[in-house]
Amino acid sequence: MAYISRKAASFTESVIREMTRLVQKKGGLNLAQGFPDFDPPAELIEAAVKALHDGYNQYAITWGSPNFRRAIAEKVTRFNRIPTDPETNVTVTCGSTEAMIAAMMAVVDPDDEVIVFEPYYENYGPDAILVGARPVYVRMEPPDYAFDPDALRRAFSKRTRAIIVNTPHNPTGKVFTRDELGWIRDLAVEFDALVLTDEIYEH
Repeated sequence: MAYISRKAASFTESVIREMTRLVQKKGGLNLAQGFPDFDPPAELIEAAVKALHDGYNQYAITWGSPNFRRAIAEKVTRFNRIPTDPETNVTVTCGSTEAMIAAMMAVVDPDDEVIVFEPYYENYGPDAILVGARPVYVRMEPPDYAFDPDALRRAFSKRTRAIIVNTPHNPTGKVFTRDELGWIRDLAVEFDALVLTDEIYEH
């Protein structure tokens, strides 16, 4: 007997996957995903092959290989000026999508609320639903995709556990201003909420 849960049944095909499928079918130009239309540099390919030959071809420890975590910690400490301990502050995931759902599963309980700016990367709302939380949406309006500070305040409540901040923003490209980040910070402190940041477009 085929069965799928009510939670799973509420989801549909990924918009990104749908656009990619239609582009391939029609032979169009895929602007739906952020992947380059050129090969990696030859030296990068050679380094990957060398690593495989040097024995880096088995499961790493679950939170990431020590060398990789040290490199990430050094980058965050040097470029972001955030002192980072590779043993206690860094976990490696298979991309930011896995990192976001893992973070939510770690800190968000059923019936909590998670604030999501919309439009949003398609996984944020479903991630909240999957962990049993309720997504609360705050609209960003064109042309500059600013949000109403009063609307953001109204979105917070005693049930707010987290707010997701993605800057530069997917899909609009918006970069949150210092004032906007300050409003978010102040409300998160006031309501004792976490700020989950997706910084995939940092560079």
